Amino acid sequence: MDTFGLKIIASDGVFYEGRCKKLIIPAPDGEKGILANHENMVIAVNVGVAHMSLDGEDWKDIAVGVGFVEIVNNRVTLIVDTAEKPEDIDVRRAQEQKERAEERLRQQQSIQQYYHTQASLARAMNRLRVSQDKKWNL
Repeated sequence: MDTFGLKIIASDGVFYEGRCKKLIIPAPDGEKGILANHENMVIAVNVGVAHMSLDGEDWKDIAVGVGFVEIVNNRVTLIVDTAEKPEDIDVRRAQEQKERAEERLRQQQSIQQYYHTQASLARAMNRLRVSQDKKWNL
């Protein structure tokens, strides 16, 4: 079975370190798949859902924030500002964040505040989407 070394690092520490068979990340121009022996490269990561398969069968979803992934010599390092398992997400808090961001979008803001609010809304909606999947066992 072809696998690669995967290390997921979030701002609060190492989220995962081990072997992986398949990884799909959210990139600015769509999802990118990574398999064993992938070409060396660096890819930007958007707020979204990363999917990883340790055995090639079962998929685990991870809510990730912005960052990048580096692929070098069959080792993948995913560095993001946040990485969360579905069961670690506080759904009530994420819903409140979503509602606050939607309310701020309805108010008049500077361009900078508008983009900041859009990013907050995207993160909250991503957390809510991933929280629906509760099948995580590492």
